[in-house]
Amino acid sequence: MLAAIHDSFGEPAEVITPRDTDRPEPAEGEALVRMVLSPIHNHDLWTVRGNYGYKPELPGAIGGSEAVGIVEAVGDGVDEALVGKRVAAAGVHGTWAEYFTGPAGGLLPLPDEISDEAGAQLIAMPFSALSLLETLKVGEGDWLIQTAANGAVGKIMAGLAKSRGIHLLNLVRRDGAADELRDAGIDNVLSTSDENWKDQARELIGENGAVSAIDSVGGDTAGDLVDLLGRDGELVVFGTATGQPLTMSSADLIMKHITVKGFWGSRVSSEMDPDTRNRLIFELVGLAAKGELPLDVGGTFVLDDSVEAMKAALEPGRGGKIMLRP
Repeated sequence: MLAAIHDSFGEPAEVITPRDTDRPEPAEGEALVRMVLSPIHNHDLWTVRGNYGYKPELPGAIGGSEAVGIVEAVGDGVDEALVGKRVAAAGVHGTWAEYFTGPAGGLLPLPDEISDEAGAQLIAMPFSALSLLETLKVGEGDWLIQTAANGAVGKIMAGLAKSRGIHLLNLVRRDGAADELRDAGIDNVLSTSDENWKDQARELIGENGAVSAIDSVGGDTAGDLVDLLGRDGELVVFGTATGQPLTMSSADLIMKHITVKGFWGSRVSSEMDPDTRNRLIFELVGLAAKGELPLDVGGTFVLDDSVEAMKAALEPGRGGKIMLRP
C-alpha cells in the first residue's frame, strides 16, 4: 500500500516521503480500515518533528492520527457486521496511508447526514474542544475568552459555546482573520493588533470579567487574558502558536486567585469515564448532522502529493483542514 512515511524526525515537508509499504493486518480486537480522507492536524506535524507527547518508532513511521474510512476486515473477537461500515477513527496511528488499523471499539459508525469531509475531522479536534469546554468553570450566561479563534478548534468552540448558551470572546492576531470570522457569522471577534482591543473586550465582558480563558498562543497574551479574567477565574493553556513562555502578572494571579493549568486532549480522552465520553460523542454527532459544527476543508491532496500537502498545512492564514486521500 502507499503511505506518507518518515524515517527521521524533522520538518514535515522535508522528511515525509510517499512510498509503498506493507499493508497492516488487524490484530485481536482491531479492524482494518480503508482510508477515504485523513486530515493533517497540528499535533500530527509536531509528531513528525518529534516534539509531541507521542513518538513513533523510526524508521518507517507513517503519519496521521484521524480519518474516515470503510472497514475492510476485522480481527479476532470483533463482530463481522462492522465490515463495510463507514467509520470515523481518531487517536490511532498511521492514517496517512491507504489502509490502517485501530481498536474496533474506538471506531464510530457515521450516519449518512455526515459527509466524509466532516467525518474525517469529527473526533480529534471537536472532541478535544468539547472535552475542554466540559472541564471549564464557565457556564450558561458566563463569559469565556479564547485566543486563536480562527483555528480549527477556535471555530469549533464558537459553535459549541453557542449551543450551550455561553458568551464567547474570540481573539485573533490579524485584522484579516477577524474579518473572516465575522463573515462566517461568528460574533464578538477582536483583533489583538488593534491598540484598544482590551478596552473593547472589557466593554463586552463587563466589570466582573470572564470566568474562563483558553490560550493557544503563548507569550504576553497569557498576561492579557489574566487581566481580563474576573476573581477566581481560570486560564487553561491549550496550545502555543508562538512557542514563547507565558508572561503573567504575579499581582493579578495573587489578588484574583487565578488558576492556571494545562489541557492535553489525548490524556483527558484516555482517562475519561466511558459514559461521559459516549455522551459527548453523541452531542458532537448530533451537532455535525445538523451542520452546526464548522468542519471546513482547505484542500485535498493524494498521498503521492503528501509533501505538497505538508507545505499547504503550514501556510499561515489557511482556512480549513488540509486532507490526504488515496
